[in-house]
Amino acid sequence: MGNIRVGIDVGGTFTDFTVLDDETGNMRHFKVSSTPHDPSEAIETGIAGFAERGLQASDVVHFGHGTTVATNMVIERRGGKTGLLTTEGFRDVLEIGRQTRPDLFDMSVRKPDPLVVRPLRLEVAERLGPAGEVIVPLDEAGVEAAAERFKQEGVEAVAIGFLHSYRNPAHERRAGEIIRKHLPGVFISLSSDVLPEFREYERISTTVMNAYLMPRMDGYLDRFMTRSRKAGIEAKPYTIHSNGGLMSTETARNYPVRTCLSGPAAGVVGASLVGKAVSFPDIITYDVGGTSTDVALIANGKPAYSTDRDVAGYSIRCPMVDVNVIGAGGGSIAWLDDAGGLKVGPQSAAAVPGPAAYGKGGTDATISDANIVLQRLNPIALLDGAMPVDREAALKAVGAVAEKIGRSVEDTAWGIIRIAVANMARAIRAVSMDKGHDLKSFALMAFGGAGPLHSSLVAAETGLNTVIIPESPARCAPAACFCRT
Repeated sequence: MGNIRVGIDVGGTFTDFTVLDDETGNMRHFKVSSTPHDPSEAIETGIAGFAERGLQASDVVHFGHGTTVATNMVIERRGGKTGLLTTEGFRDVLEIGRQTRPDLFDMSVRKPDPLVVRPLRLEVAERLGPAGEVIVPLDEAGVEAAAERFKQEGVEAVAIGFLHSYRNPAHERRAGEIIRKHLPGVFISLSSDVLPEFREYERISTTVMNAYLMPRMDGYLDRFMTRSRKAGIEAKPYTIHSNGGLMSTETARNYPVRTCLSGPAAGVVGASLVGKAVSFPDIITYDVGGTSTDVALIANGKPAYSTDRDVAGYSIRCPMVDVNVIGAGGGSIAWLDDAGGLKVGPQSAAAVPGPAAYGKGGTDATISDANIVLQRLNPIALLDGAMPVDREAALKAVGAVAEKIGRSVEDTAWGIIRIAVANMARAIRAVSMDKGHDLKSFALMAFGGAGPLHSSLVAAETGLNTVIIPESPARCAPAACFCRT
């Protein structure tokens, strides 16, 4: 009987597996193409490949995974149809927000549309004082009327956020009971459960996002557990929390908002352990995947944490590793703006159709295509020969951009890489120099599928003097999935 620990990182382009044998200390790594339409399919495919690697799914005693499913749902607006029930007079708190602007003088900045459209933001008569005392009793008939409206509109989830409910959750809980009675199949998220803290905007915004994610995350986790059980894994699965710890599948199901930085947080945890092992306690993590670049700061061996941040423009509040995520990965697409300037990302070719060179139907030039054109990546095959590469397709895709800007294919490919590097360097400065840290005292920890490939260029761009590339750098995140138990 074996004693195997499995960590999985579900990315936008690849799903990575790390398998550790506790008895021998042997560690194995492999990856499969992600399946964006249903990420659990890639997980099942990877587990099915255990046998050919001499592994038995029945020997798994620990099973953890980090995922970007929740983040991608918000970015792509693929969550469930959500309603909001709130205190009379507060239906527009989501749109009013705070008087903060990302760029004071940029008139083109637009806030994203609220996750709940205004007709589905309903009010009910009730009022609690700041000490939790009842000022206006809950209008239960009004809650029933709201439930009927939600039923007619076909909502899949309801967020309930009342004034001062963090001091007294009684009204929210009673409203939840009434809505469950009228809408038994609808997901309900109470602000007094999700974020029992003061500040109405942050509390309601976080609760709304939690409700918005619940239907799709519940379905994903159901498929994830069903497929893993079918493949022979009996161990209870865990999911990486945005703070870098592990949580049960049931917790992830009830509070999916806590997984918004699940995948990136796993990478930071893994990098901090590697940094301690090689006596570099001060690190800038540099995780480049197929869709994004994730950077974070680790000082004295400890990652920086945050409780407030935006996810795709929406404010959420919960403990999380302070990771700066930008749309610059191997699949990021090169394009021209209205003035004819060359840009890279944040749009991504992702796993499907993928970069042109991957032969899955992609035709847009990407960072990976540029690297294949310049033969910085193997122009014949990747993943130890398991993934054939079509360099001619990459030349054609990059050549189409080159023709538009009047440069050679090689110059254009190099330009794509340099622009991507500049974007990555800007993200690194945002978590370090912009917060008062001297980059010269830090080392760059490069991992992810494309991190080491661009690390020397990024180090030169930012003035970092040391680059650390861990063994099997593309697997730091999945390895972290079994580092904290």
